[in-house]
Amino acid sequence: MILRFVLWSLADSKTTIQELRRYLRDELVDAFADVPGLRFKAWISDETTERWGAVYLWESAEAAEREAPSRARELIGKDPDIGETFDIEAPIEGRYLNEQLSRLGLAFE
Repeated sequence: MILRFVLWSLADSKTTIQELRRYLRDELVDAFADVPGLRFKAWISDETTERWGAVYLWESAEAAEREAPSRARELIGKDPDIGETFDIEAPIEGRYLNEQLSRLGLAFE
């Protein structure tokens, strides 16, 4: 399994966290619903420091290399400031299924 972490500073970008939340709610969650090999994805933000990012959990390195259905780079206007990939040593399956976590978070409040 592979974990991918990306993080942008939006301070000098073309967008805001609020605009990205709308994009997330209106387009992005559904676009990622059936991505082959994607086990989990969480979008993250910190309004105080104007940062936006994501954490992906992929079944394999091959799955992690596939094109993701996201326009985040286009909307933000640059590549992530941080983009790291890690091997998973030991995943823990939580007691909540993916469906139970779906559509929770600030973008859906």
